[in-house]
Amino acid sequence: MKKTAFLALAVMVSALSYAGTPQSRLTANDKKINAIIAKMTLEEKVQMLHSKTIMSSEGVPSQGIQEIRYADGPFGIRDEVGDGFRPMNWTTDSATYFPTGSALAATWSPELAYRYGHGMGVEGRKRGKDVILGPAINIQRLPVGGRTYEYLSEDPFLAAALAVEYTKGSQDAGTAVCVKHFALNNQETNRGSVNVIADERTMRELYLKPFEAAVTKGGAMVVMPAYNKVNGYYCSENNHLLNEILRGDWGFKGFTVSDWGGTHSTVGAAMGGLNVQMTGDNYFGKALIDSVNAGIVPMSVIDSKVRELLRVRFAIKAVPADVANQSTASQPESRRTAYDVATKSVVLLKNEGGVLPIKPSVKKIAVIGHNAVALTARGGVGAGVKAPYEITPLQGIQNRAGNVTVTYAEGYTLPQTGGWGRQQAAAPSMDLDLMVQAIKAASEADMVIYVCGTSKSIETEGSDRSDIKLPLGQEELIAAISAVNPNIATVIISGGPCDLQKLDKYSPAIVQGWWNGLEGGNALADILFGKIAPSGKLPFTFPIRLEDSPAYAMGNFPQRSTASAGNGDLFTNMYRQDLGGNRNAARTNTVPDAEYSEKLLVGYRWFDTKEKPVMYAFGHGLSYVDFNYGTAKANKSSYKAKDVIKVTFNLTNEGTMEADEVAQLYVHYTDSKIERPYKELKAFKRVTVGAGQTAQVTLEVPVMELRYWDESVNGWVLEGGSIELMIGSASDDIRQSVTVNI
Repeated sequence: MKKTAFLALAVMVSALSYAGTPQSRLTANDKKINAIIAKMTLEEKVQMLHSKTIMSSEGVPSQGIQEIRYADGPFGIRDEVGDGFRPMNWTTDSATYFPTGSALAATWSPELAYRYGHGMGVEGRKRGKDVILGPAINIQRLPVGGRTYEYLSEDPFLAAALAVEYTKGSQDAGTAVCVKHFALNNQETNRGSVNVIADERTMRELYLKPFEAAVTKGGAMVVMPAYNKVNGYYCSENNHLLNEILRGDWGFKGFTVSDWGGTHSTVGAAMGGLNVQMTGDNYFGKALIDSVNAGIVPMSVIDSKVRELLRVRFAIKAVPADVANQSTASQPESRRTAYDVATKSVVLLKNEGGVLPIKPSVKKIAVIGHNAVALTARGGVGAGVKAPYEITPLQGIQNRAGNVTVTYAEGYTLPQTGGWGRQQAAAPSMDLDLMVQAIKAASEADMVIYVCGTSKSIETEGSDRSDIKLPLGQEELIAAISAVNPNIATVIISGGPCDLQKLDKYSPAIVQGWWNGLEGGNALADILFGKIAPSGKLPFTFPIRLEDSPAYAMGNFPQRSTASAGNGDLFTNMYRQDLGGNRNAARTNTVPDAEYSEKLLVGYRWFDTKEKPVMYAFGHGLSYVDFNYGTAKANKSSYKAKDVIKVTFNLTNEGTMEADEVAQLYVHYTDSKIERPYKELKAFKRVTVGAGQTAQVTLEVPVMELRYWDESVNGWVLEGGSIELMIGSASDDIRQSVTVNI
């Protein structure tokens, strides 16, 4: 079918009214707000448009309207900090340490995402906060990404579904979210100046999709522009992103706040859609007042910024100072949510010979590896959490071991603090004394639980990893352990993917355990000992080799630069002298463009389309039971634009224990005339099925979700034709399919 034949099916982006949508909550007090603005001086208005403290912006003191207080997130309400992000050392500012973003994404559970966001929102209120700086919902484009652990997925549909529920949960609890980092913040290398070059279709269908959903479906009240440039303009002054798309196409009614140190101009940022400069007032202070008085920036623009700020201030009830921080924010309900997220995030990658769950015949376990005792709530450059406690993997195993003897050997040491990042390759490969102790412990045990991975100094804000290899001789260590005891279950503690080629040779069972919050050790142990069947699914691909991943294969990362790489990271230089920052460093580096020439082929979309094998596929995750997928049937054979495709099948648990399965539906366009990935995720559902039981599952796909962005008409278009609905347990494990027509 030619393009002219299916343009009749086009669904164009238009100036839609968002009345009655999640954003309309923000306009309920506009009449009252306009009356307040009419009483304000220019100086009072501008005072609201820059930081008051390092974590607040001004209200309207003359009208009794309180400042807006921000809380670093997105996986726990950060402790109180002063200048330079130095802890204030309060006794009442601890909070629940939730599993990090990639762990939440591995649950594939919008319901848990809502509980997670709600727990964050409740604790934000107890701490007197108005806005959580999260969730972080950028697409995981690079396996080496320093903030992969914060972000949700390489897939926009999965990331969007979770972002919406996190947003709803937090804001239902009374704390606004600030979705970040808008947009295309997919690398930490030169993040303060890199210029991302991406076409409109790639942006709309892939990188902007989670943000669009969080705003239009979740009702997100605050958006944080990213540090980087997009198509030549810094995100904090990007008219296309902030005004045309965010406010125009999506109907956003809240305000934008720059990333800390991410404002670059006065007029450009004012006219480009930024509301609040964080931190300082060098752009949105006297310079902005002068620009208004000179007629360069209209007063109407200032009034709009103030109105958008006050909309959020009126929608989010201010917490009086004498009510906030009166007791620890971490509550039993939040800790239970953290535990539930952790249990459902653990991914069983491999289980040859049924090594797991741990057998009753195992009487002595050797737990080996520094990551078995490492604390992960803090560390690195990014935000951490002052958790009331943190159960490590070793503690969790000891808590659940019963009559089983548990010994421990460190095996290797990983740094946990500071901005170590890309210097990892220069570290010594192995401590021979630690290796000898580990081999002895392994030789005396019935089973080894080898806990390896990275740290928050290796995966950290401000720098990307140089590779995805297991650092500090961890591969050599497991080879040595295997020689004396091959009964090994390996647990990887990391935020992003690791190269598992060598480890795979020696470990019959492999578990991805994540940075899994304050109850992570207990959750992991409950999986290992078989109290709960594992049910996590990978939210991103584990490549065989880093060079196989799209940005590397296309030569798009790392970008070559003629500028000095020694100038460091923008945020670290400005705020973290304790981590080697340099306030006198050049404000920006001259760096090349980051070309996104792989376009839509990110993650599994690339590997499937290019027919490249992977180590572990997107959506992969084993259980202790087998699931049988019955014949899939669609409710119709042909669909129109406003229809909803419904695919139903039976899912049978063929095992002897209750277990969850995440059923996934991918769409393959069999006769498309435009470039598309081989298949794309369009529906999923987490289902609990009792031992030997069968559940009927229905997956729904609104036909409107099948539209693509047509740059020739600058809008969404629905292509007619035949599509294959592929249902399975992972992107590379399709069990059933049915073909329908659009």
